[in-house]
Amino acid sequence: MATDLTISRVIKAPRAAIWRAWTDPAKFEQWWIPAPLQCRVVEMDLRPGGAFLTQMSEDGGSFTPHLDACFLAVDDLERIVFTNALVSGWRPAREPYPAALTAIVTLRDHSQGTDYTAHVLHKDEADRDLHAEMGFHEGWGAVLAQLAALVEKPAP
Repeated sequence: MATDLTISRVIKAPRAAIWRAWTDPAKFEQWWIPAPLQCRVVEMDLRPGGAFLTQMSEDGGSFTPHLDACFLAVDDLERIVFTNALVSGWRPAREPYPAALTAIVTLRDHSQGTDYTAHVLHKDEADRDLHAEMGFHEGWGAVLAQLAALVEKPAP
């Protein structure tokens, strides 16, 4: 739709490795925010209605809010859906930043590993444009590259 933004990449790793990077807070913190910024997972309750709360830091010192969201769907090894329009317990968010959005992350088998797609829905074209102007493709592309680098590493 005209209100959506999408980014995809084939990651040369099995879905299970990507799923662990998404669902293990310690792994998630390694790739979720573009470097050199750092991420802290405050809460990650991987169930519909569960909290998805992260913070970010420029220097590893003080952390500030990054994402306050709610999981809508968590389908093991296949799909994670979250929105910042709601917070945990299905409560409406006070002020979704930068605007209300719903993200659908899907993992599908690919001959070279996993086809990873993040599809982000916005309420209107103005919100989509704002998200694009804020650097959607650059930012989500950077974290997708960081995720790939994390999971494509050979095991020690």
